[in-house]
This record gives sequence, C-alpha cells and structure tokens, in this order.
Amino acid sequence: MFDFIFDYIDPYTLNQLLYFAAIALMFVGIAASSSVQRTFEKYAKTPSMYGTPAYVAANELLRKSGSSVQVTAVDGALTDHFNPKTNTVGLSKAVYSNSSVAALAVAAHEIGHVMQYEEGYGPIKIRNTILPVAQLGSNIAPILVIVGLILGFTDLAIVGAYLYGAMFLFQVITLPVEFNASRRGIEMLSSNGYITAAEEPTAKKVLKAAAMTYVVAALASLVTFMRLLLISNNRRR
Repeated sequence: MFDFIFDYIDPYTLNQLLYFAAIALMFVGIAASSSVQRTFEKYAKTPSMYGTPAYVAANELLRKSGSSVQVTAVDGALTDHFNPKTNTVGLSKAVYSNSSVAALAVAAHEIGHVMQYEEGYGPIKIRNTILPVAQLGSNIAPILVIVGLILGFTDLAIVGAYLYGAMFLFQVITLPVEFNASRRGIEMLSSNGYITAAEEPTAKKVLKAAAMTYVVAALASLVTFMRLLLISNNRRR
C-alpha cells in the first residue's frame, strides 16, 4: 500500500523523519491530553444558564429518543463512555452531577454515540468490524516484525507491519465517528434547551479539545505503521 514511497525517498532519510515525527507526536499527544483536562476544568466551574445536571440531561435525551440505555456514574477523570455491550453510558464523577456547559457537552457527546449505534451509523459499523483485527495488530504486529527479522522470515515481518495497518485504519475511521458524535451532542443540547446559543461556543471548545486527541492518535498510528513497514522492507531489500 505504501511500498511505492520507499522507491522515491532514501530509507535512511525516511527513517529519520519518521523517528522525529514519532517523538514530536508523543509530545503533541501529551499536550493534547493536557489541553482536554485544562479546557474541561476551566469551563466546568460555571453552571449553565438553565442549570441542568449532566446525568439528568443525558437521561432525558435517551428517553426522548426511545432508548433503553442506562446512565451510570463511573470512577476516574473524564472516563466518560458508551458501552454497547452493557447498554450503559458511564459518566465520570466530574461530569455526572455537574451542570456546567462542559459537563453537558461531554454527556451529550456520549449520547451521540448511543444514537450512532441505534441508527446504524455507517462509520461506526465499519469501525466495529475492524476493531478485532486492530486490537490483534496493536498487540502482536511489532512482535511479528521483530521475530520475522530475527529469524530471517521477511514475509512474516511484512505481514506484521500490514497487520498494524488495521490499527491505523481503525484510528482514521474513529475520527468521523467522534466528530459526528460531537455534532449530534451540540445539536441535541441546543434544540432541547439545555444550553443557550451563547453557550454553544463553549461546548464546542470542550469537544474540539477532546477531538484533537483522536487526531494525534491517528497520526501516531500512521507513523508507527510506516516505521514497521520501512523496517520490514529494508530487510527484504
């Protein structure tokens, strides 16, 4: 898939570029995660104009849509998620009873994921299909590459590299899933009267900060995939 790149760029130069890209993305990832925390904490201190707790808004949005999903409180900081296996939306303690625009935005984002599952949203169906292979690739791809190179089984190393490509595809497909959930969340909060038009920009800032972590993750997985593929192809050559 990316083999043609190795015909036009010197492998040593490409390896150096990918190495520095990996380091840069590591720091960018740390910065993005810190930004999410700072942005949430900044806007979590001020209640929304209507003062609806996040768990109340989440439950009401679910009931209005006819969903049977339950809302529960979970431990951790910003560990909010939707678990389709247990049919529950978990809201972290910092979000659950909080009535700020930030908390409402996080909760509505998770309800957006519920809507995606229940409507059969295309990208999330594709992501779920890729997930098992992506998890396998993330866990064993580097091992296959190393074992293949040590034992001289170049084809095994290349298989490992391409197996990791499933993780990259998973991260890429995650982007529209997350962006769509955020858009749905903002629309639900606004149309159902949980936030005012003046509060929308704040909700968008919180969700945009969170979305950047997924962008960085996708770029990092691309760099890792390219490095594994470069290592494998170098040994073949």
